[in-house]
Amino acid sequence: MDTGTHIAMGIAIGGIATIDPIVQQDPIFFSAVMAGTIIGSHAPDFDTILKLRNNAVYLRHHRGITHSIPLMIFWGLLISGVIYLIVPGLPFLNIWRWTALAVFLHIFVDLFNAYGTQAFRPFTKKWIGLGFINTFDPIIFSAHIMGFVIWLLGADPAKTFISIYCLLFLYYLKRFWQKKVLERKIRLSYSDVEGIFTSPTINQKVWRLAVTTKDKFYVARAIDGNIQIVDMFDRKPVPNNKLIRIAKSDPNVSAFLSFSKVYRWEQREYENYTEVRFIDLRYRSKDHYPFVAVVKITKDYRILKSFTGWIFSEQKLQDKLLIEDI
Repeated sequence: MDTGTHIAMGIAIGGIATIDPIVQQDPIFFSAVMAGTIIGSHAPDFDTILKLRNNAVYLRHHRGITHSIPLMIFWGLLISGVIYLIVPGLPFLNIWRWTALAVFLHIFVDLFNAYGTQAFRPFTKKWIGLGFINTFDPIIFSAHIMGFVIWLLGADPAKTFISIYCLLFLYYLKRFWQKKVLERKIRLSYSDVEGIFTSPTINQKVWRLAVTTKDKFYVARAIDGNIQIVDMFDRKPVPNNKLIRIAKSDPNVSAFLSFSKVYRWEQREYENYTEVRFIDLRYRSKDHYPFVAVVKITKDYRILKSFTGWIFSEQKLQDKLLIEDI
């Protein structure tokens, strides 16, 4: 989810914590728990600081180890411990319980969008992205805002947000069912489907789809349940030659390949170098595929320049790949 929704969820968990008599009766303890749930609701995304290094490091690690089982335990203990040191004498286990719940909720809801997480590390490094909730979902965010308003008007926050979360549970079931309906339609249309990747948009009626068959990649949009193919590519195996091995050894390309679930590749020859490009097919936007990895390699197999990340025009991409005359 986006940062705003994660923080809203942290505040909601703080409201639900008032079901605990100690939290409800002690303003200082309530403030401590609320601080824990707000910080805990955002803590797994502290890895955003990796952007200061470079896109490859960020791409390889964002929502990786910081969203794993060991770090879920670590964040709860760390945040609760710091709060306890600042305000000693408060019941540590109560602070930890609600803080850990906020951390868990952050990691849990991130499983449902297309980006996904490595939530089950260290047991597996597989990226799990169920692809039926958008990174920013206006219904989920609005439900929290409505809950805050009701709380400010004097309603019991625990009852308010428990009720809202019960309704959101039904909303998640609805979106999951919509995804399954789309997948069923695709499998009925193509007998040799090997993979279906769904990515909902902010618009509840519109989904992005990437479909892998034995010989083709299909990129589609679903509007009101009607599936429209917008692009089709031959599914060409990535060759195992020296050029591609050099390309795959580049940190930017390696990070992209470790994360992307469905991509095509292309190779372009220029006078002094060869450009190898890997293009993720899940995020088509305005006739453009913004998530790419590109590497330029000389005729004697030296890497000149590379890039990975989200880029929304060919000109900006070439600016990133600009090299001096060789």
